[in-house]
Amino acid sequence: MQALVLEEKGVLSLREIDLPLVVGPGDVRIAIHTVGVCGSDVHYYTHGAIGPYVLREPMVLGHEAAGTIVEVGSEVKHLKVGDRVCMEPGVPNLSSRASKLGLYNVDPDVRFWATPPIHGVLTPEVVHPAAFTYRLPDNVTFAEGAMVEPFAIGMQAATRARIQPGDVAAVVGAGPIGILVALAALAGGCARVFISDLSAEKLKIAGQYPGIVPVDITKRPFAEVIAEETGSWGADVVFEASGSPRAFDGIFDMVRPGGALVLVGLPVRKVEFDVAGAISREVRIETVFRYANIFDRALELIASGKVDLKPLITGTFDFKQSIEAFERAAAGSPSDVKLQIRLVE
Repeated sequence: MQALVLEEKGVLSLREIDLPLVVGPGDVRIAIHTVGVCGSDVHYYTHGAIGPYVLREPMVLGHEAAGTIVEVGSEVKHLKVGDRVCMEPGVPNLSSRASKLGLYNVDPDVRFWATPPIHGVLTPEVVHPAAFTYRLPDNVTFAEGAMVEPFAIGMQAATRARIQPGDVAAVVGAGPIGILVALAALAGGCARVFISDLSAEKLKIAGQYPGIVPVDITKRPFAEVIAEETGSWGADVVFEASGSPRAFDGIFDMVRPGGALVLVGLPVRKVEFDVAGAISREVRIETVFRYANIFDRALELIASGKVDLKPLITGTFDFKQSIEAFERAAAGSPSDVKLQIRLVE
């Protein structure tokens, strides 16, 4: 069957590939409908690696997906053929120590779609464990279903932040994850969320949401805005979602004493860290790697209508246009937040 294959760094092809589709007792086979183009997919395309994960052989891309069940395993009871679903792309070893602690996202043995050497889902059909497959409510579209995965990262960040009702938050970076973090922070109880970026287009998209205050840092330093808006006290929570090493310059100046810094963006190199600045304010530092035990709650929030992710989908491509979609994502148009590829016409 056809798939979008990353042959090597910078080389994509839409070609036939032999992928196993054996349905075990606890599995389901899914006809893929919509797949989101994630920044990690694009990074593998442009760089061939992310940290220790290095592309050494051709790999199918894509891990943000929704589709329809076409076959169920003999032991699957909660799903049936015809169910519209989204899928959590990381499958851990459920007997591992990390999984037993509820931290399966950091299980060293996790098999995550489109992370070398595991194939992704930009292909017509896949087989996946039913335990990591979630039925979409009738009012949630396939496009929204494919947004559950990145929104789960925002939900994980908001959960790690331990937000209290009425908190003020600051998000560094208004890319897809930054905006999703901001929305999750609002849903978690923040009264206001300030979000910064260099892109006026992305800030305009983020500013559509009540409660999110966009800050153009080409015009004014983010720390200065946070100080003014909080009476020089600082934000209760600061989320770093850009992954830029420069974002750490003076970042603790934005956090109130006893507040939290949540690291979401993954820098491509080591960064300098102001340990003294963190200690002098007793800042609590949290880190986020994917998500755990959060997918169903992310889907519930979308289904409730309290979080509307549709405005973030800024382009949809047919499967045959997959390479074009990745080229556009790699070019980094400032008006794009989330591009998606639709496999079913």
